Amino acid sequence: MAHKHTKLRFVLLTGSILFGDIAVGQDRLSVAKSETIKGFIGQRLDNSYTNGILRQDAPYLVAPFRSRNEKSLWQSEFWGKWFTSAVMAYRYKPTPELKQKLDATIKDLISTQTPDGYIGNYAKESRLQQWDIWGRKYCMLGLLDYHALTGDKKSLQAARAVADNLMADLKDGDGLIVTKGNYRGMAASSVLEPICHLYTHTKDKKYLEFAEEIVRQWETPNGPQLISKADVDVSKRYPVPVNWYSYEQGQKAYEMMSCYEGLLELYRLTGKAAYKSAVEKTWQNILETEINVAGSGASTEMWFGGSLLQTAPVNHFQETCVTVTWIKLSQQLLRLKGESKYADAVERSYYNALLGSMSSDGVHWAKYTPLSGHRMPGSGQCGMNLNCCEASGPRGLFNLPQHVAMKSADGLNVNYFIEGNYTLSTPSGRKLELVQETNYPESGKVNLSVKVTKPEDFVLYVRIPAWSKANVVMINGGEVKSVKSGEYVAIKRNWKNTDRISVELDMRGRVEYLGDRPQYAAIMRGPLLLSRDAALPGVSMGAIVNPGGKGGYVNLVPSKQRDSKNWLQYSLTFTPESYKEAGDKPVTIDLCDYASAGNNEQATLYTTWQPQLIDPKKLK
Repeated sequence: MAHKHTKLRFVLLTGSILFGDIAVGQDRLSVAKSETIKGFIGQRLDNSYTNGILRQDAPYLVAPFRSRNEKSLWQSEFWGKWFTSAVMAYRYKPTPELKQKLDATIKDLISTQTPDGYIGNYAKESRLQQWDIWGRKYCMLGLLDYHALTGDKKSLQAARAVADNLMADLKDGDGLIVTKGNYRGMAASSVLEPICHLYTHTKDKKYLEFAEEIVRQWETPNGPQLISKADVDVSKRYPVPVNWYSYEQGQKAYEMMSCYEGLLELYRLTGKAAYKSAVEKTWQNILETEINVAGSGASTEMWFGGSLLQTAPVNHFQETCVTVTWIKLSQQLLRLKGESKYADAVERSYYNALLGSMSSDGVHWAKYTPLSGHRMPGSGQCGMNLNCCEASGPRGLFNLPQHVAMKSADGLNVNYFIEGNYTLSTPSGRKLELVQETNYPESGKVNLSVKVTKPEDFVLYVRIPAWSKANVVMINGGEVKSVKSGEYVAIKRNWKNTDRISVELDMRGRVEYLGDRPQYAAIMRGPLLLSRDAALPGVSMGAIVNPGGKGGYVNLVPSKQRDSKNWLQYSLTFTPESYKEAGDKPVTIDLCDYASAGNNEQATLYTTWQPQLIDPKKLK
């Protein structure tokens, strides 16, 4: 089902909000004003909206803030995570039911604030320890989102009071935020993000000064050194600690990326190149050394050099919190720099790791999603009936709509191919509607049309994914030249309502190989990772099969026996292992999209990386 969405007065970023004017570090792209998403993604958004966001018991999430007896746990994050995703969901689909829910829960949360400004659930003697500051961060993010949505002054005042109380608590102690909590202070100092937003909105310099102080402390011996260690692999920045989940652990994936999100916000305020450079370098390192074929990473919540180890069974692989934060950080960089590699990364992660962690009805989110094995639900945390990943999942899901089509200084960018209507403005400020007609990634065909109130000169940038090697882009029947993989194709003209653009991407099945002793093979189609599922037609899951192909491509055909539980399902001919002199005949095996594999009540066994026979004749 599609929804028509109204223009709202605020601009959502990657999970939170930027207030006021863009400052020194100018973004290249800005989000759309409204979107109507159709097709498969629209259905998943609707399911999460109805069965997840709206069904959440908001008073249950506020209740811990009334107790204030916690000493070590993190339930104080749950409200803020749910609320920030609910605001994004409301922006996407503004309904009275959700608005009433937002109004009620913000009043409920503020009612727990004491005169000192504190909103939290920690006992007085345990303040600033463990996850206390982390929870305060998520409360501030939620309060600021609500203020931006409604203009409500009480929520802004409450957010300021939370920040002022935190600064006072630190001042009354040793003044060091990087020595608080776990993971070399990364969880605590990720409060940098809402502190930057507070400064942007209030222009109160004490918040900018506090933000700069946090980053200064990062580079002290006790800090995580997120700037000076930007050239070091994220899995090797510190020795492996004796206690895995401890202050000494410096490889915590989710919290590290959260700090870098805040650092980008500080770059926007100060224009200090070192801040942006540190994020860019770290992002690239994560992509190259950690991100797996499904677009996520981390084991037992830490970076571990996982890109090279992904074919093996990995303990607690690709936590959903990590997936969501990787998407959010990548979207931040896309907005800032406008480079296609960031959209490529988001697309792979969204279609595979993220959708693979969500049940099709939007009710449940897995905490971990292995590349091979069983997709199992997570358990409750902190004595509550949800966990960090169930709270995080929708923050990644509802992050996408506003980034599909974005405004640039000289036109607009088409970053993702999703059927729907997108409202933006032209460089001169006139209303512009982009219409996408496509069932991508089922097919690689995308038809685009631009509706303008008056003809105008501007540039339409269309992303050509790096994996798409054979591409055709047409404008009004004429072929566009100089179309390159991994870049945006720029179409500059005087745009009229009669203009039509067609894009055809390379949707051939691709084989990606990793390792050599043994070598493993994975099958891709467009941005989708394909998997074997024990419920699908084919030989034994333990059989050794070779996908073959020519030039790295294989012939995938739509399955004639598609299981209705699967989004997409294809048949592929493999060569099986054989001990016969003449070999065995080829076998046909069905594959489905990774997000559907094992994502059912039976939690069927699925595999992604297929081991290949070791042939000594081919060993180097």
